[in-house]
Amino acid sequence: MHPNLELSISGLFIERADRVLCDNFSCQVSAGEIARIMGENGAGKSTLLKIIAGVLQPLEGKIMFAGEDISYHRDILQKELLYLGHHAGIKAVFSAAENLSWYCPTKSKDAIEEALTEVGLGGYLDTPAHQLSAGQQRRIALARLWLTDKKVWLLDEPFTALDVKGVAVLEQRLKQHLDKGGMIILTTHQSLDDSLNIKEIKLTS
Repeated sequence: MHPNLELSISGLFIERADRVLCDNFSCQVSAGEIARIMGENGAGKSTLLKIIAGVLQPLEGKIMFAGEDISYHRDILQKELLYLGHHAGIKAVFSAAENLSWYCPTKSKDAIEEALTEVGLGGYLDTPAHQLSAGQQRRIALARLWLTDKKVWLLDEPFTALDVKGVAVLEQRLKQHLDKGGMIILTTHQSLDDSLNIKEIKLTS
């Protein structure tokens, strides 16, 4: 882990379909913090996460991680980054366990089973994903949070399709990650537990 685990964004300009989503946007997130990106639907919250993840490129602005400009040193961030998009991103023909094995090929069968048990899918290891509900499919993707050693998590609406118990389990995992010096940047409409160290960042044009 980098000793100066900090991500800062400055002067970011985002445009989509000739519409300015944000202009001169800046923020800073440090180890042990959750940055909750706030904004109306269509404000560019998901786009911002994709830019940080390197899926999209901004027209203007700079993103620094661990003191380095990731435009030139993206590998430094990528080594520490886990990005979960708004969609589950799983393969329908794979079983729950096979999906996790595909994403986390170095993890043992026992570790994968334990992760699925944590998210309430202990009895569905060999069940094809297309036979599971939307909430259960979402849990397969979220099980990666129990298998990763990445320090920077980008989570786009991670609570989508989760029931009350699922929300509580995920919040506990987020807290564990922060307690170990991790960093989380997320979007969500879910009210979060007050015990989490949340920094709310408003995304406006």
